[in-house]
Amino acid sequence: MLRGKNLIYPTDFTVEQLEALFCLTDKIIARPDQYANSCNDKILATLFFEPSTRTRLSFEAAMQRLGGKVLGFADSASSSATKGESLADTIRMISCYADIAAIRHPAEGAAHVAALHSFIPVINAGDGGHQHPTQTLTDLYTIRAKKGRFHDLTIGLCGDLKYGRTVHSLIHAMCRYENIHFVLISPPELQVPDYVIREIEAAPGCSYSVDPDLDSAIRQVDILYMTRVQRERFSSQEEYLRLKDSYILDTQKMQNAKPDMIVLHPMPIVNEITGAVDEDPRACYFVQAQYGMYVRMALILSLLGAEDGPATVCGGRMFEKTCQNPRPNGTVHCKNPKCVSNLDLTLPIRVKDGGKVCEYCDAAIEE
Repeated sequence: MLRGKNLIYPTDFTVEQLEALFCLTDKIIARPDQYANSCNDKILATLFFEPSTRTRLSFEAAMQRLGGKVLGFADSASSSATKGESLADTIRMISCYADIAAIRHPAEGAAHVAALHSFIPVINAGDGGHQHPTQTLTDLYTIRAKKGRFHDLTIGLCGDLKYGRTVHSLIHAMCRYENIHFVLISPPELQVPDYVIREIEAAPGCSYSVDPDLDSAIRQVDILYMTRVQRERFSSQEEYLRLKDSYILDTQKMQNAKPDMIVLHPMPIVNEITGAVDEDPRACYFVQAQYGMYVRMALILSLLGAEDGPATVCGGRMFEKTCQNPRPNGTVHCKNPKCVSNLDLTLPIRVKDGGKVCEYCDAAIEE
């Protein structure tokens, strides 16, 4: 059902397709031996232009547990990007060698660019502060496992809500469910971007409130999604140091939470959750990380069409693929300086929502 598709946004799959993916994840967890050879002779390319531990190793472990092989690089210094090779050319070349690719890149919209030029399925493993859909699949599966539903939930999102791509992706995904209320917990400098707020406002079953006080917010939420303040997203070291300890979850705050509340975190944890909280049964972030490997196994199987047996999809296919709407002499540009279209001026401009926002990173467009 998902064979040959890309995963760039968390909503690239329908709710029904997500449920099928999660049911496959259930089966893999219950009987991993049945899937141990499903990807024999298949290769996953991991294109990590940005440092990662959990996500990269999770993808590699997932593919190896399916019997497949992995090639790729762990930082941009190991790639031809240092020689000036474009992202489009990199993914075209990788398409010749691998059957499926996972890409992480600091430029927002980079995974979308890769998908436009790739001949194999592309998985977005994080593009700047924009989206992180496989983490969202992990988050959703954990919610499903621990809460048993995707509706009638109050979700507290705490910390870096401006640059936190996992937050943006989770909101993006949860807006499709009924009676979801988001409590946004952040300092003013790290509030959710406008385009994410617009998504919540446009979703008929969703609402939000802003509460900068974690002690107050924790009393009302069913799920508390903690995030770190990300040093790598700040252009100013002084601003990072001023904001990095804005919120710290400790056992005293946990005493005010609901008995069945769960705490999630995309990892890594720096100092926003104290070690003592790890012992609380409501702390689900380590099992959440374990679920991530199984969800990625199910995703790889589904995109390769191997849910019921060894994959038969062929790898890199040599054919011409071009991108339409060439860039009109720089007369249109994205307001987001971290957008891939502003970092690679050879890319064509692509817009959506009536030409108001950039298709790559969802930020506003200027003419």
